Amino acid sequence: MNTTNARPLAIALSALMAVSASAVAAQDVDYAEQTQINVYGDVPGDLSGFEDGPDIEGMITARQDNNIQVTTEEGQQVTLRLSPATEVRARGGFLGLGRTQLTQASLFNGLPVKVDTKQWGQSLIASRVRFSDDDLETAEMIYGGTNGRFTANETAIVENAAATEALRGRVANIDQYNVVETANVYFDTGKWNISARDQAELCSIAQQAEATDNALLLVIGYTDSVGDQDYNQVLSERRAGRVVNYLQQECDWQPWRMLTPTGMAEADPTADNSTAAGRAQNRRVAVNILVSKAVEGI
Repeated sequence: MNTTNARPLAIALSALMAVSASAVAAQDVDYAEQTQINVYGDVPGDLSGFEDGPDIEGMITARQDNNIQVTTEEGQQVTLRLSPATEVRARGGFLGLGRTQLTQASLFNGLPVKVDTKQWGQSLIASRVRFSDDDLETAEMIYGGTNGRFTANETAIVENAAATEALRGRVANIDQYNVVETANVYFDTGKWNISARDQAELCSIAQQAEATDNALLLVIGYTDSVGDQDYNQVLSERRAGRVVNYLQQECDWQPWRMLTPTGMAEADPTADNSTAAGRAQNRRVAVNILVSKAVEGI
């Protein structure tokens, strides 16, 4: 977690407004330069005897017939052919050791994958595609158009609605806050799990907020530019929701002192998305300590 000075008020409060759609930034690539996939020829159904190709790890960002495009952490877009012999497996269960064989219909856009490949002329064939059950659930949720907004946190929000409204009543018609502190939690590509170090730091920021009179917390999730807008919107919300849940469940932060969290997808980047280092800075959740100017000093 990286703690910064107070950000301008307008930036912190903009997360309470509707998220505006933004296009995914174009990136320089080695294997392909467009989302549309144009590959021709019948893919062999028996991959025995073919030379091993490179291992590819990234996110599925396009799917057309028996072809998928995987975008790597570095922004490289790799087109892969799917064969009748391609194995598709999800991992889960105790310690992630369980393995479930699935069909190629499970390869949704937005799914983080690890792919073993075979060389086929100038093309690569996916011999095995692996991913986690959790990532598949998220991709299916996006594909099905279901509402993924903070499912794990909805019950707590509803149960504490009365307390929340009572607090908001104290600051009715006040749209200006002082941002006392902002802290950032960072994430791996396509992930929303919180590291052990950041878990401790989240409780530290909660303690700082607890020691601040009339403090509220505002949690905002962000992504880098890898993946499409729909996937990044849900991913940013999942990251914010995970942080909110941890603050409430493990750091004893009261739900009625939490403003409605939000996800901003790839909006408001803090660094250049054309570099790996910049994208790492943008995969974050900002935890803002706010105090309304109407009650500051009470």
